[in-house]
Amino acid sequence: MRISLKNRSKWVPYTFILPAYLVFVIFMFGPMLFSVIISFFSWSGMQAPVFKGWENLRRVFSDSVFWISVRNTLIYSLVSLFVVVPLSLLLALALDSPHLKGRLVCRAIYFAPIVTSTVAISQTFLMLFNKDFGLINQTLARFGFPSLDWLGSRSLALVPVIVVIIWRWLGLTSIYFLAGLQGIDKQLYDAAKVDGANPFQRFLNVTLPQLRPISFFVSVIILIGSMQVFDEPQVLTNGGPANATRSVVQYLYLRGFTQFRFGYASTIGMVLFIAIAGFSAIQAKTKKNLQ
Repeated sequence: MRISLKNRSKWVPYTFILPAYLVFVIFMFGPMLFSVIISFFSWSGMQAPVFKGWENLRRVFSDSVFWISVRNTLIYSLVSLFVVVPLSLLLALALDSPHLKGRLVCRAIYFAPIVTSTVAISQTFLMLFNKDFGLINQTLARFGFPSLDWLGSRSLALVPVIVVIIWRWLGLTSIYFLAGLQGIDKQLYDAAKVDGANPFQRFLNVTLPQLRPISFFVSVIILIGSMQVFDEPQVLTNGGPANATRSVVQYLYLRGFTQFRFGYASTIGMVLFIAIAGFSAIQAKTKKNLQ
């Protein structure tokens, strides 16, 4: 039985997108499903899995190191959200200013961290925050301050990691805000000027409302990205000292690929997935209520 030309034309587009779906199923959906299943087992990767039911989940919630990593991850996320968003908006306003010379060069410079390897960035800051010969301590010494053990002190180790996270996100998010600023209808500013609004009032009543969709988008990607932070604390401090900078993803890596407890690591991954989904849902609901 031959397929008519009309029916064949309906199926042709699906043949073009089929490879993308196959890649998604094999490399995304398949591993996710396997991770959910293996989270109910104890498995080292070498021996047969042993069914444990909800034991892994109970152990996760009673694991003190896990809660330390949750605390650190929340600090990374909240600092990124409440520091990066305002700073990137101010930077975008500066880059959008017609009085700024070399705007294209400045935009390229601030976007550079996004196309640079995070590991390379972290290695650079590792040298800057070095206790003995780092530029940060040398600068402090010139002003009479003592050298600080940035990477070896439990009270200070979070600072270098947070600095790298902010520096990495700032360029990308400022480009998003810059695109949003350039998409605002200039007639709105002209109308505000006619009504006697000063620059701050125009920013408050025109710029911010028009940037609301961009602000929501930026806050979502920053929150999701910061909750999955791994490279920065791994390179700078390896999660130390005494787990003071360890993130949830780092702890997942430690349990899964260092200690070969894949079932327990998968459970941590499921908890992280649910947390990210929950925060994203809260943000979406907040955006809906503000509209």
